[in-house]
Amino acid sequence: MTVWKTSMRNFFAHKGRMALSAVAVLLSVAFVSGTLVFTDTMNTTFDKLFAATASDVTVSPKSAGGAGDDENPETGKPESLPASLVGKVAKAPGAKSAEGAVTSMSVTVVNSANKDMGSSSGAPTIAGNWTQNDLKAMEITSGHAPRGPTDVMVDADTAEKHHLKIGDELRTIAVTGDFTAKVSGIASFKVTNPGATVVYFDTATAQRELLGKEGLFTGISVTAAAGVSDEQLKQNVATTLSEGGGTGTGGTGTGGTYKLQTAKEAADSSREDVGSFLDVMKYAMLGFAGIALLVGIFLIVNTFSMLVAQRTREIGLMRAIGSSRKQVNRSVLLEALLLGIVGSIAGVAAGVGLAVGLMKLMGSMGMELSTSDLTVKVTTPVVGLVLGIVVTVVAAYVPARRAGKISPMAALRDAGTPADGKAGRIRAGIGLLLTGGGAATLLVATQADKASEGSMFLGLGVVLSLIGFVVIGPLLAGVVVRALSAVVLRMFGPVGRLAERNALRNPRRTGATGAALMIGLALVACLSVVGSSMVASATDELDKSVGADFIIQSGKGQPFVPQVEKALKKAPHIEHVTDYKGVVTKLTSPDGRTEDEELVAADPTYAQDLRRETVAGELSAAYGKNAMSVGDTYAKRHGVKLGDTIKVAFKKGGTAELKIAAITSDDGNVDKGAMYTSITTAAQYIPADRMPQNQMMFAKAEDGKAKEAYAALKASIADYPQYKVQNQTDFKQELKDQIGQLLNIVYGLLALAIIVAVLGVVNTLALSVVERTREIGLMRAIGLSRRQLRRMIRLESVVIALFGALLGLGLGMGWGTAAQKLLALEGLKVLEIPWSTIITVFVASAFVGLFAALVPAFRAGRMNVLNAIATE
Repeated sequence: MTVWKTSMRNFFAHKGRMALSAVAVLLSVAFVSGTLVFTDTMNTTFDKLFAATASDVTVSPKSAGGAGDDENPETGKPESLPASLVGKVAKAPGAKSAEGAVTSMSVTVVNSANKDMGSSSGAPTIAGNWTQNDLKAMEITSGHAPRGPTDVMVDADTAEKHHLKIGDELRTIAVTGDFTAKVSGIASFKVTNPGATVVYFDTATAQRELLGKEGLFTGISVTAAAGVSDEQLKQNVATTLSEGGGTGTGGTGTGGTYKLQTAKEAADSSREDVGSFLDVMKYAMLGFAGIALLVGIFLIVNTFSMLVAQRTREIGLMRAIGSSRKQVNRSVLLEALLLGIVGSIAGVAAGVGLAVGLMKLMGSMGMELSTSDLTVKVTTPVVGLVLGIVVTVVAAYVPARRAGKISPMAALRDAGTPADGKAGRIRAGIGLLLTGGGAATLLVATQADKASEGSMFLGLGVVLSLIGFVVIGPLLAGVVVRALSAVVLRMFGPVGRLAERNALRNPRRTGATGAALMIGLALVACLSVVGSSMVASATDELDKSVGADFIIQSGKGQPFVPQVEKALKKAPHIEHVTDYKGVVTKLTSPDGRTEDEELVAADPTYAQDLRRETVAGELSAAYGKNAMSVGDTYAKRHGVKLGDTIKVAFKKGGTAELKIAAITSDDGNVDKGAMYTSITTAAQYIPADRMPQNQMMFAKAEDGKAKEAYAALKASIADYPQYKVQNQTDFKQELKDQIGQLLNIVYGLLALAIIVAVLGVVNTLALSVVERTREIGLMRAIGLSRRQLRRMIRLESVVIALFGALLGLGLGMGWGTAAQKLLALEGLKVLEIPWSTIITVFVASAFVGLFAALVPAFRAGRMNVLNAIATE
C-alpha cells in the first residue's frame, strides 16, 4: 500500500512532466484504435449492402465471379443466361418467385456536359434493370422507375453529387454502343452506398444495350416461399435445373453450367473480395501505428530515465529508511502503469474520433461512409488498452530497474549521477557489432541472384542496422554532435558552446532522443530513394523500349469500346494504330507441363511500338501465321527452343499448335515475360463474340506531324472521357505523379511517428530544464540574459534534431540503395538519390528543433533567479 501511495504521489506531483509521454501513448493507441474502428465500420457498411442486395438464391453463369471478379470481363459484356431459365427456376419447389437480372460494370455514364458520373474513389459504375429484388435495398424517392428506352433511374447519392434532376439527359457508353435516356426517377439506398454510381433501365433496354440482344440475363434472383430455407431452395433449384442437364451444387453451388448461391454465400463471396482490399489497408495502417509505438517507447524511456535521475537523492533516502529494491522498482513501474492507463483510455476515445475523421476524408474522396454504421467492437478498446499499457510498462522497465539499484548512499550525492563507463563501453561494443552485422547482411542482400532470396537478408539487415544505430546512439552522439556544433553552433559564440555541452552532457539521453526522430526519417529517406529509382528506371526503360508516339488507355481499366477504336483509327496524321489485347490461355510446353498464361495478341506494328530485345529469332516473325514468342525465362524453364511448337488452349475458344518464332529477353521491366502473337492468329481460335477488347492502344504519328497527330487523337475521342491519349512525356509524368501520390500517403502516415519523436524532443528539453534549474539560476545570476538562455535551449534542440536527422537520412539512404540493388533483378536498374528531398528534410529538421524548443525555452526564460538558485 505504501508503494502504491508513493507512486500516486509521484505521478501527480510530476503530472506536467508526464503529459507529453501520455500524449505519445494517446497518439499511438488512437492510431491503432482508429484503424480498427475505421476498417470494422467499412466491413459493416459492405456487409449491410451485400446482405440487402442478395436474393434468397441467385443463379448465375458458371464462369461469373463475385464482386470485382469477372464483372468486367475482357469482352466488355458480362456472362449471360437464357431468359427461358427464369420460368423454369420459378417452378422449383419452394420458390415464391423468380426474376431475371441484368448487371454490368463495363459501362461509363456521362451527363450532357460529357462529365463522367462515376465515383472518383474508384467505386464502380453499375448499370442494370430495375427489379423487385432491388426494392430490398432501395426505394424510389422521386419520379418513377424506367418504363421504356428513353428512361433511366439513378441513385440519390449520384444525383446529389452531380446535381441531377428529373428530365436531365444521360449518355451510357457500352461496348454495344452509346445510348441516351432522360432521368425518370431517383432511388435512395436504404443502407449506406459506399460510393458506387448506379443506373437502372427497363429490362428490354438493359438486355439490348448492355448485353447486345434481348432474351438474356446475367443472373436470376429467386425468392423463397414462407417456411422454406435458402439452403433447401438452392437444392430444389439445382434439382430443377439438372432435369434439363448441367448443374452442380458443390461448395457454393459451382459446377456444371450454372452457379447457385444462397444469400449468405453470395454475401460471403462479395465480402471476401472486398475484405482482401480492406485487410491490406488495415495491416498497412497498423504497421505505421507500430512505428509510432516504437518511437513512443524512446520517449517513455527517456522520460522515466530523467525522472529517476532527478529523484536520485529522494530514492536514496527511501532506501536509507528501509525501502527495498523491489519496492522502488515497483513504485516506478506503477507510475508507468498509471501513465499507460490514462494515455490508453484517452487514446481509445481519440481513436473513435480519428475513425470518424477518416470517414469524412474518404467521403470527400468519393467513398461515402455513414456514422450510423460506426462499429466499435469489444476487442478494439481491449486491444488499445492492453497495447498502450504493456508498451508503457515495458518501456519503463529499464529505468525502473536502474532506480532499484540506487543505494542509500545516493542520498548524500547530487541528483543525476551519470552511468559508469563500463556499461557504456559494453553498450558501444554491442552497438558496433549489431551495426556491422546489419551492414554485412545488407551487402549480402545486394549480391543475391533472386529478389525473393535477397528480400529476407534485406529485412534482417534493416532490423539489425536499426537496432545497432539505436544502441550505438550515445557513442555517435559524442562524435556527430561535435561535428554539427562546429558547423552550426560555433557561430553563436559562448551560447552555442553552452548548447553543445548541454547536448553532450548526457549522450545516452541525446542518443535516445535523436533515435526517435531517426526511425521516421530513415523510412522517409529509404522510400524516397526507392520511389525516385522506380521513376528513373521506368523512364530509362521507356526511352529505350517504347517506340510508339502515343499510348491510349482507360483511366478506369475498362476495355476499349468499338466506337473509340474506330475513331482513333480514323484520326488524321497517324501512320498506324496498334490493337493490344490480353488473351487468357493454357500453354502446354514440349516438356508436357501446362501453365496458365496471358498471351498478348497485337497487330504486327506492336513490334515497332515496343522494342524488345530477342535472344533468338526476330520479334516480327512472332506475328506471323500460327506463330508466337516466349520470354527467355519461360524458355529456360521448359527447355523451349526456336522452332518448337507449343499447344495453346484459348479461354472461350479452341486449341492451337503455335510455333516459337522468337525468344525475347526478360532483362527489363517493360512487358517483362510477355508472350506475343498476332490478333489474326488469335481470331482463328476465338469466336468473334468472345474475342477480348483492347486493353490499351498505341499510335505512331506521321513524320513531322507529332503535334498535329496528338491533337487529332485527343479530338477523336473527346466524347469518351474514360479514355486518355498520352505522349511519352505525359506517360512519364503520370508515372511520376502516381508514385509521388503513393509516397505522399506513406509520408503522411509516417508523420505520426515524427510527431511523437518531436514530442520526445520537447519532453527531453522540458525535463532537462527542470533538471538544470539551479544551474540556470546561477547562469542568470552571473549575467546570462533571458534572450541568451532561450537561444541556448533552442540551439540545443536544433543540434539534437539535426543529429537524429543525419543518422536517419544516412541510414535510410543505405537501406534504399540496398533495396534498389536487390530490385535491379526485377528491372529497377537505375539508382537515383533524391538529393532535393534529402536536403529539404534535413533543413526542415532544424526548424522542427526550433519548434520543439519553444515551450521549454519560454519556461526557462521565465524562471525566478533566486528561486532557481535555491532549488535543491
